[in-house]
Amino acid sequence: MTDPQLPRVLAPVVTPFFSDLEIDTPRFLEHCDQLVQSGAGLTLFGTNSEANSLSLSERGELLGAVLAHGIPTKLLIVGTGTCSIPETVALTEEAVHAGCPGVLMLPTFFYKNQTTAGVVAYFSEIIERVADGRLRIYLYNIPSLSGVSISTEVVRQLADRYPTAIAGLKESSGDWATTQVLMQEAVERGLDVYVGSERFLLQALAAGGRGCISATANVNARAIVDLADNPERADANDKQRGLAAMRTAFENSGSLISVVKANLALRYGHDGWRRVRPPLQAISR
Repeated sequence: MTDPQLPRVLAPVVTPFFSDLEIDTPRFLEHCDQLVQSGAGLTLFGTNSEANSLSLSERGELLGAVLAHGIPTKLLIVGTGTCSIPETVALTEEAVHAGCPGVLMLPTFFYKNQTTAGVVAYFSEIIERVADGRLRIYLYNIPSLSGVSISTEVVRQLADRYPTAIAGLKESSGDWATTQVLMQEAVERGLDVYVGSERFLLQALAAGGRGCISATANVNARAIVDLADNPERADANDKQRGLAAMRTAFENSGSLISVVKANLALRYGHDGWRRVRPPLQAISR
């Protein structure tokens, strides 16, 4: 478990683009400010940030801009997982040296049907190369997109081998039964677990989880934070149902990234927010 702990709710900050699809850094920072004011932490370069459509240099420059903007590092977790060991190491070193309290790391995801030994070897190689006692990794399980599952055995082996470097897990399988099994393994080892949707927020907190890292926190951060901070409130179940209904509405409206961006375009009054990098497609209206 990291010290100090990251916030209970983090938004994987979506990335606005200019018409030439270069990153619109001023709008990105404006959105970061709004999320922080809503009480959320920030996940830079998560799935919904279109991280895997950003280059190594773009990620480094945007991280530098966030730090220069004055956003406290204690609020940041940085997505660093790529298919390339050297690039993952470079991104991870940047985040660690900047003082960020955690990195969110995908398994290498191009090759499918990976063995437990192969997944463990990938993360082990990163940890050994970074070789920094400040490193805190949150393993990112999102098999629907990565095609690679982080199993309880992967968690067990890595936590046993690197008890300081492995800090937690982001569990985005979308299946509560899978989440429960992984969460039990992780929580018993003192690891922080974040679920990938606020739909499971109360269940996760009751099971010893830390909170959620959710795409829809980009548009509904304050309400999610309120429930995460007050799970014992009398109307908590009603609040949970409301959050779940909103999440379902977003998921049923199209590609989640594009739907979130379309919502932000309306909120901020700027159609540039709708832009996504191909192969994703923008929602026009």
